[in-house]
Amino acid sequence: MSRLIGRRLFAGLALAAMMSLPAVAQTAAKPDPQNTLYLDTSYGRVVIALRPDLAPKHVERLKTLAREGFYNNVPFHRVIDGFMAQTGDGQFGNGTGGSKYPNLPAEFSKTPFVRGTVGMARSSSPDSANSQFFICLGEASFLNGQYTVVGQVVSGMEFVDKIKKGSKEQNGSVPNPDRIVKMLVASDAK
Repeated sequence: MSRLIGRRLFAGLALAAMMSLPAVAQTAAKPDPQNTLYLDTSYGRVVIALRPDLAPKHVERLKTLAREGFYNNVPFHRVIDGFMAQTGDGQFGNGTGGSKYPNLPAEFSKTPFVRGTVGMARSSSPDSANSQFFICLGEASFLNGQYTVVGQVVSGMEFVDKIKKGSKEQNGSVPNPDRIVKMLVASDAK
């Protein structure tokens, strides 16, 4: 009797495992190259899966600016250990600039800010995001619903972790900061 129960249990577990294969394969699927950014650092490549389903206008802005070469050689001007690495000021490089395009209206969602989440930086006005963005180095739930989520790092977080950190006294401002070597849309990569 115990052998029969054991065989049935084994058969049931095997069937359950086989039924879950498509879900596992789905999570390992390669991101859509039209909505994937390659952010090259001096440490290695960071791959970001963009979320046009959450923030279509912000995603389009990042892709437009990447295609224009706007982000190439732009510094990570504000990096706070355990919190985030901010970049994207291709105008001044210090966090006060933007792009030639107008600011974007907020596209807030319920998607949480966790390690690897990419969000748009902004001023105190919710509708002030332009070109700057940040990558969360850790969980940052206090940002939930207050900043636009544009994507998620799917590989290369170990390179984001290596980006030079700023001082607490300077609110994360980084002297002689690391820079984006190049950023491009994956479908444009050769």
